[in-house]
Amino acid sequence: MEVKQEDMVSLNIDLAGIKMKNPVMVASGTFGYGEEYSQFLDLRELGAIVVKSISLLPRAGNQPPRIAETPAGMLNAIGLQNVGLERFVADKMPFLRDLGIPIIVSIAGEDVSEYVELAEKLTNIEGVGGIEVNISCPNVSKGGMSFGADPFVTSSLVRAIRTATRLPLIVKLTPNVTDIAKIASAAAESGADALSLINTLLGMAIDIHTRQPKLANITGGLSGPAIRPVAVRMVWQVARAVDLPVIGMGGIMTAEDALEFMIAGARAVSVGTANFVNPLAALEIISGIEDFMIRNEIRDVNDLVGSLKMGEGGV
Repeated sequence: MEVKQEDMVSLNIDLAGIKMKNPVMVASGTFGYGEEYSQFLDLRELGAIVVKSISLLPRAGNQPPRIAETPAGMLNAIGLQNVGLERFVADKMPFLRDLGIPIIVSIAGEDVSEYVELAEKLTNIEGVGGIEVNISCPNVSKGGMSFGADPFVTSSLVRAIRTATRLPLIVKLTPNVTDIAKIASAAAESGADALSLINTLLGMAIDIHTRQPKLANITGGLSGPAIRPVAVRMVWQVARAVDLPVIGMGGIMTAEDALEFMIAGARAVSVGTANFVNPLAALEIISGIEDFMIRNEIRDVNDLVGSLKMGEGGV
């Protein structure tokens, strides 16, 4: 029997114990709870789904306007609008668990105790394959500073959540720090199983005619292709600093973009803003990675991870 070329390559990865059929997932906050996109693509073809961040209680989010388009990107200040843990488990998980692919739940709390309670309650929910900890949230107990802005605060949070769950723990890093490798190391040493980066960059846009901010929140998170070179650099730095699998994200629109992250050191990639432009983006990226492997005679996608070649004078 003739063996097809595509049968000769493997896209399978193991992400901290989460078995994925390919390294492409969809990013939290850009894919709803999955069902919203089911009319556009076969969700079972994805490597994993990361649902939008869940809080203990429902959140209405920020006042509009909450999104503003920018050159090669967009600003958003949604404010973590979500249905809350109880409704998520009752109304959203039945659909998600039937997909047969890993479901990773992003959690967001106002203080350490909320994160811990979320992790504890999600641990025994059938179909939850892992937890992503959104440490870009403001810590209300510390005056509103982001959990991910300080290594000590990051360490304390991750250590507390680690004791609360046996599920794979993915810590999502904010780029709005001086030294992301230091934050990554703090998370790794405190019990994280994997790291995802980057979250959005803090930005602002002004309507020159009204002289008012384009977002009601004034500032928001910048995403899209504009941030990709920053994200690739940070993934490369973190992959060299810690011995944990890294999920790369930030402006991935094509398979070529995804491959950049993997060569820089990411074991998996997450597609975000591209979903708003092209609902089929993630599936096209999966196909593009497979085509690249066939053309370049690469049998295992894991061989691409961290395969960056440094030229003369490289650091």
